[in-house]
Amino acid sequence: MLKFIFFSLLAVNAALFAYGQGYLGHFSGNEREPQRLQRQLNAKQLTLISPERAHSAQAATAATAATAAVSTEAAAPAAAVAEPKPAAPLACVEIGSFVLADARRFEARLAPLGLGDRQSRRNLPGTEISSYIVHIPPQGSKEGADRKAAELRGLGITNYYVISDNSPLRYGVSLGVFKTEGAAQNQLAMLAKQGVRSARITPRMSGSRQLAFQFRDVPPQLKASLDKIRADFPNTALHTCK
Repeated sequence: MLKFIFFSLLAVNAALFAYGQGYLGHFSGNEREPQRLQRQLNAKQLTLISPERAHSAQAATAATAATAAVSTEAAAPAAAVAEPKPAAPLACVEIGSFVLADARRFEARLAPLGLGDRQSRRNLPGTEISSYIVHIPPQGSKEGADRKAAELRGLGITNYYVISDNSPLRYGVSLGVFKTEGAAQNQLAMLAKQGVRSARITPRMSGSRQLAFQFRDVPPQLKASLDKIRADFPNTALHTCK
């Protein structure tokens, strides 16, 4: 019996000695593992820190991440506000001057753009007076021209027509075209007697052999396409129009 007690105490002491040296690990969480520590790469460069320092480092990292997230969220609306607004379309752009052969080639290049009514072609005026037109100046719209025509009818004047082409007199009212300035002056005097006070005389120039193209409601993308096509016609120029 004494031998059993002796060897039992000896076994218990041996177990306590092994536990104290770390050979049996730590039952609360395996915190002491000398053999595992020796197998680590660059084990001599490892530094053990206290739990307090570990918690402080973790808190500092979390605070830095939160600050970066707030900065990113604050910068996002600012970037959105800074985006430039798209440029407004140009009301009217004219490209000229073309001789007839070049005008046909230019028109063929425009076909894939499918501009429809937004594209028109006009003859450029010459340098010599061919006739004189008696007219009421442009009224700004077809409705305005129609109202002026109704006033003429009220005065008993029926020999007129509303100008609807793309000339500078568009939406004016023509009251006659004459070969000489004297004949135009006589017509103007007769109209004045009938109560027409806003009529004018304007010389009409002879038509030239050159043409121009006009484009309406031109956004930046379309203007870039027109510039690219026009580059192949070096004798032409682009400018805005009414």
